[in-house]
Amino acid sequence: MILNIVVPLFVALVAAYCGYFLRKYIAEKRVKSAELQAEHILQAAKKDILDKRREAELEAKDLLYRMRQDFEGETKERKLEIANQEKRLTQKEENIDRRIDLVEKKEKEIETRNDNLKKQEEGLRSKDSQLHALISEEKERLQKISSLSAEEAKQILLGRLNEELNSEKAVFIRRQEEEVRSIADKKAREILSLAIQRCAAEHTVETTVSVVNLPNDEMKGRIIGREGRNIRALEMATGVDVIIDDTPGAVTLSGFDAVRREIARLSLEKLISDGRIHPGRIEEIVEKTKKEMDEKIREEGERAAFEAGVNGLHPEIIKLLGRLKYRTSYGQNALQHSKEVSFILGIMSSELGLDFKTGRRIGLLHDIGKAVDHQVEGTHAKLGADLAKKYNESAEVIESIESHHEESPVKSIYGVLAIAADAVSAARPGARRETLEVYVKRLDKLESIANLFKGVEKSFAIQAGREIRVIVQPEKINDNEAVTMCREIRKKIEEGMEYPGQIKVTVIRETRTIEYAK
Repeated sequence: MILNIVVPLFVALVAAYCGYFLRKYIAEKRVKSAELQAEHILQAAKKDILDKRREAELEAKDLLYRMRQDFEGETKERKLEIANQEKRLTQKEENIDRRIDLVEKKEKEIETRNDNLKKQEEGLRSKDSQLHALISEEKERLQKISSLSAEEAKQILLGRLNEELNSEKAVFIRRQEEEVRSIADKKAREILSLAIQRCAAEHTVETTVSVVNLPNDEMKGRIIGREGRNIRALEMATGVDVIIDDTPGAVTLSGFDAVRREIARLSLEKLISDGRIHPGRIEEIVEKTKKEMDEKIREEGERAAFEAGVNGLHPEIIKLLGRLKYRTSYGQNALQHSKEVSFILGIMSSELGLDFKTGRRIGLLHDIGKAVDHQVEGTHAKLGADLAKKYNESAEVIESIESHHEESPVKSIYGVLAIAADAVSAARPGARRETLEVYVKRLDKLESIANLFKGVEKSFAIQAGREIRVIVQPEKINDNEAVTMCREIRKKIEEGMEYPGQIKVTVIRETRTIEYAK
């Protein structure tokens, strides 16, 4: 009985003791496991902190590197701009030096000519002294052999000498004109070139420059590209100068070829709109724009031919007509001028009972040579005739084109009409940047200058002020005096007027004898 009680009690004590040690063992193991886990978490946290620190340092270094790269890029762009500006300044200085040399050369030429004139004047003085000697000898001879009074002999002698002097003056003038004519063409070209440089600056800028607006000034840097590769690619692909200066929100395109300048403008606008600007994209856009431009030129030529009512033109002639839209002459659009001449010439042909279709065809094609005169040597009239002959135009069309500036003989009535229609279109008030008031004043001044001379009966300014015809009184002015008067009127016009081109002076002396049979 006691054993039954003791054994279970002993077993319970052993079990309790074993449980105590078992729980203690498990607890200690859990504590060690928790400590190990805590240590792992701590180490992982430390590692994460180190990784984040390294990442932060790398990001800071990368940001610093990018900022340094951007700064170096901006510095290079600034240096490039400064170099370009220095290059432009150098070019301007060279141009100024060349002009100074040209002016000095002209001054030397003027001094040489002044010396020659002085020599001629001395020669004339010696001739005058010889004439005085001859007059005195003639006077003495007349007094000896004639019974006339000194006053009568004097009058006879003066009349004879006056006639001889007038004849000698006319001969001398003709001889001087022949000597001067050999260098007149060269001098005229020099004077015209100098006048164009001085007076046509604004007009030249207007017809050789295009401006492209930018959305912001940051776009300038993208157009220039790294180390200027984008702007160089654009200039090489289009053949125009791209000028990027301090003008806000704008880029300037400069070039004498209006077609190339228009291609560059359209290409740059597409690139700005697209946003992708790099050499490969620039070449792609420029080639695409050239094809579009060729199509646009062809459409302009077809539209001009349709408006003028001219059919059967060769496709190449139509393309050349379209190119005239991008050609100007004294501010007048060449294509618009051609259409206007076509209409005028058609009306004139119709009024004279000629074929108005032929007249319109000649008028539309008369300046076709201007489409290629900047590429091929020769006058636009000769080039236009060659093109018309190449593309199988009729003989009347070819001859009229070639002679519309009287560079070759006029062989048909259409040629005469082409000259007149071209002059009407080009010289009418307002056609070439000239107001009606200035136009009328020039005609009045021409006539008033001619009317100042004694013996002038009437004067008429014709050909839109390109010619002045002076009718003199035949009983007061003889043929030799008419030659002298023509030269003096020309000098008076040169001294007192400013005008483009040249003015032809014609003095007309006519004697009419009228009788009435009763």
